Amino acid sequence: MQVDYIVVGIGLAGINFCEQLRQNNKSFVVFDNGSQLSSAVAGGLYNPVVLKRFTSVWKSKEQLELALPFYASLEKLLKVKLDYKIPVYRKFASTEEQNNWFTASDKPLIAEFLSDKIIKNYNESIDAPFGFGEVFNTGRIDVKTLIDAYKDFLKKQNSFFEVDFDYETLKITPDYVKYEALEAKKIVFAEGFGIKQNPFFNHLPLVPAKGELLIIHAPELKIDFVLKSAAFLIPIGNDLYIVGATYEWKDLTNKTSLKAKEELLEKLKMLMACPFKVVNQMAGVRPTVKDRRPLVGSHLVYKNMYVLNGLGTRGVMIGPYVAKQLYNFIENEMALEREIDIKRFIS
Repeated sequence: MQVDYIVVGIGLAGINFCEQLRQNNKSFVVFDNGSQLSSAVAGGLYNPVVLKRFTSVWKSKEQLELALPFYASLEKLLKVKLDYKIPVYRKFASTEEQNNWFTASDKPLIAEFLSDKIIKNYNESIDAPFGFGEVFNTGRIDVKTLIDAYKDFLKKQNSFFEVDFDYETLKITPDYVKYEALEAKKIVFAEGFGIKQNPFFNHLPLVPAKGELLIIHAPELKIDFVLKSAAFLIPIGNDLYIVGATYEWKDLTNKTSLKAKEELLEKLKMLMACPFKVVNQMAGVRPTVKDRRPLVGSHLVYKNMYVLNGLGTRGVMIGPYVAKQLYNFIENEMALEREIDIKRFIS
């Protein structure tokens, strides 16, 4: 069997690159063993503002201009609902934070994303005497539904192999790569944390960070916005809310922990004052990078081998942007931005 591309990994990075291929009439197959869960357990928020410092996310406007039409097209292709428009409210802890918000809302790069009004809190279940600031152009992508639906789509095309990828079986020549009975012009690795097992790219400075989320049932809370404070609360319907997220750099398993649960519950109890029940807990390892930029580019020796990784905590926003960059780099010989090119780590 001959194809244009082999793609390894079907999280957000893999799906975004596969769509670049499909939309440009390139043939491809995908390998994924289901071991990496960071995309599947992601909160799925797209938010153009760093709410800890009231600054703009890198390339936020460019990312949103690509991401929103991208997910709209996937909804049509897969016949599922993915994009839930929802405002994000940042809880203010003091008048100083209110002032910092107003200062930020006057800055050119971020003004269009920040409301210049303080929203008063009238919800008795939330402790917010200083009110909230509202972020515009925000929402939630249902990442689990996306991954499950995209896998089903690929299976119907006979393009998905739910097995381990054996790196030792891969044969590389200047003109093609061969994997068992498959022959492809190029191969792209989009494995997330799984890259640590990849002999071709495991030297890259990925900084894995385990994250855990809770799903709670809180019938008295009744909010129709994402609430961001020490933790975030994301309504997902039927009085259910995602609560997240934790960061852990030592335990890099996909197993949930009591420590993370207790940390999130402590933050949650400081944020809201109504009964709730924990109905689920999830964990996954995020592929982050020390400079908070993705890892994109070609192998130094094998020029038909590429990597797309390190999407970190904002994968739903940045994924379409960097996938398009990689496609144009490969097929149209357009240079990658220095900030995402893996060559930045080569002295």
